[in-house]
Amino acid sequence: MIAFRQLILATLAGFIAMSPAWADPCKDLAPTRGQAGKDVIWIPTPEGLIDKMLTAAKVTSQDRVFDLGAGDGIIAITATRKFGAQSVGIEYNPKMADYARCRVKEAGMTDKVRIITGDIFVENFSSASVVTLYLLPDLNLRLRPTLLKMKPGTRIVSHAFTMGDWEPDETMNHEFARGYFWIVPAQVEGDWMMTGMDGGPVRMSLRQTYQNIGGTLTRASVPLPLLGAKLRGEEITFQFSTPDRVVHSFTGRVAGNRITGTVSTSGSQVSVEATRL
Repeated sequence: MIAFRQLILATLAGFIAMSPAWADPCKDLAPTRGQAGKDVIWIPTPEGLIDKMLTAAKVTSQDRVFDLGAGDGIIAITATRKFGAQSVGIEYNPKMADYARCRVKEAGMTDKVRIITGDIFVENFSSASVVTLYLLPDLNLRLRPTLLKMKPGTRIVSHAFTMGDWEPDETMNHEFARGYFWIVPAQVEGDWMMTGMDGGPVRMSLRQTYQNIGGTLTRASVPLPLLGAKLRGEEITFQFSTPDRVVHSFTGRVAGNRITGTVSTSGSQVSVEATRL
């Protein structure tokens, strides 16, 4: 009886394997590892690293993810399947784009994942809240000015390659692969006038290199260095100590030419606003 059941199962397995209904519908479009593209060769990103990259970017169903150089579409598909995002992949190679679209259809996600056949330096991805990429260093640097002009708070993750002297906010590893994460910083460099504090308006001068900032507050002609200043997207924090050695903490948000927030000490908290001069 056992031998008979094994024979039946083996026969069914063979029938399924030969049946067109069970064949891989994307097989004829499948790319070859290392095949040449426009500016890069195709090497897939490990799924374990994809999960860590999208987790670092805190992708949710509220996000719109653009994958630049979508390849087989796995990052866009994963962003939707595991994190619920709306996803768009941009792929230059028409055959590769067709393969990615086939995988999207196979996954049943054509309503949430779109693959565009196009050039990442031509297509508009400014609506993205998250950008993913696996490109060569020179391509990352070519894209960097565009990425830095995106809405502050936009999250960017890259497999393998950095953005030159724009230091990542976080790195992640999976086996032998590495990913990098950045948050597009608001542009705050320059002089600001802050109101709301005792003693009248205070002049704030900020220096900026990407997300790294520093500067001073000038109060009654006395410059007060900003301590521990941090910029994370639109969020800005720092401390300063007045001549009477009272430490004040500022927490605020940047919106174009306006910064709003609060200045706190151990015993009080006041709302303040700064406008760019």
